[in-house]
Amino acid sequence: MLNRTITPEFKQVIDINFLVPNKQQLDNGIPVFTINAGQQHLVRIEFIFENVNYNALKPLQAIAVNQLINNGTPSLSAKEIAERVDYYGAFLQTEYGADQSSVRVYTLNKHLAAVLPILKSIITESIFPEQELAIFVQNQKQSLQVSMQKNDYLARKQFANEIFGNTSYGSSIEPEHYDAISRQELLDYFHAAYKPENCTIFAAGKFDADAFEILNRNFGGNWGEQVPFQINKFDFKIKDRKEIFIERPEAVQSAIRMGRLAINRSHPDFPGLQVLNTLLGGYFGSRLMANIREDKGYTYGIGSAVVSLRDAGYFFIATEVGAEVCSSAVKEIELEIEMLKNELVQAPELDLVRNYILGSMLGSLDNAFSHADKFKNLHFSNLDYSYYDRYINIVKTITPEELLVLANRYLQQEHFTSVIVGKK
Repeated sequence: MLNRTITPEFKQVIDINFLVPNKQQLDNGIPVFTINAGQQHLVRIEFIFENVNYNALKPLQAIAVNQLINNGTPSLSAKEIAERVDYYGAFLQTEYGADQSSVRVYTLNKHLAAVLPILKSIITESIFPEQELAIFVQNQKQSLQVSMQKNDYLARKQFANEIFGNTSYGSSIEPEHYDAISRQELLDYFHAAYKPENCTIFAAGKFDADAFEILNRNFGGNWGEQVPFQINKFDFKIKDRKEIFIERPEAVQSAIRMGRLAINRSHPDFPGLQVLNTLLGGYFGSRLMANIREDKGYTYGIGSAVVSLRDAGYFFIATEVGAEVCSSAVKEIELEIEMLKNELVQAPELDLVRNYILGSMLGSLDNAFSHADKFKNLHFSNLDYSYYDRYINIVKTITPEELLVLANRYLQQEHFTSVIVGKK
């Protein structure tokens, strides 16, 4: 009989097993990484394209193309595309990221042969009708106007621009950028970026040899004209401390975002920095939550994160607090950072963080799709599965002394950019 009055014993995760994809290649050279697993006859196929030819004067090209790519081809209107995909019970999704853009489809295996020709038309023949572009511009401008009234959006936008400048990582999008979009610019970008030599395919689910043959039959040939392209490449330097205040006199709450340029997944310090970040603000039991939310009552939520991009990484802390306690909240955040730089973490707290990180990783691997996502992190960082072995080992064995070194290396507030939107 289970005695519910006794707290279950903590046990550290011992092994985490990853499904390693099978690498294949279409007839035209496109690499295909396949994880054939799961019980349901369902498959997700994802086409990922590197973002290319970045032009600071046209920051919306890649974004607009990705969002409008399924809005019309020579043979299918936006309505017809949606109806045909729905008819087969499939789901089509596009996603723009700072480094790559993707088009993915979820479908039952029995409908794969019917769904992929629709996807092929979208990826190889999109025409970006003027009417659909006009609707997109109108909707996005309205959405931007709403976002510009939110303090947290303004803080996030200003922070990224200060750290990364007018690159795809930090471009400050304004309404006039939407007004400047032309259909020809979208077509130019589409023909440059959405091509076999700039494509990687990830397939997960019940994806067997027959499914691969259907994929190859649809996407293994010539996609059309060859247009020159250059994959985006950026270089950034750590900056000195900078404090930015955007006053909103009517604000009830002030948004705070602070942080700095850091490292990405390819750096050997990255796993240890993730542990340090989790201690500070990376989960609900973190020090920032305990202090700013639970003890002081300044906010409903506060968190920190280390983000890995292809050409950089960055660390940030974000929260919204009552305008009258904004200065006090900033001081408490700075005190928590200094404590990590000057005092050793105690074993019980560190053990809790270890268990949280390992448990979260194990819990995130619940299906073939999540295993494919974990592999994508490696692939686009030019890493192999030894990264996860090393990551898990560091989480299990990192010492308080090593965390102290990392805190003094990466939490130097003399390199922090701080943005406050609202009232100090």
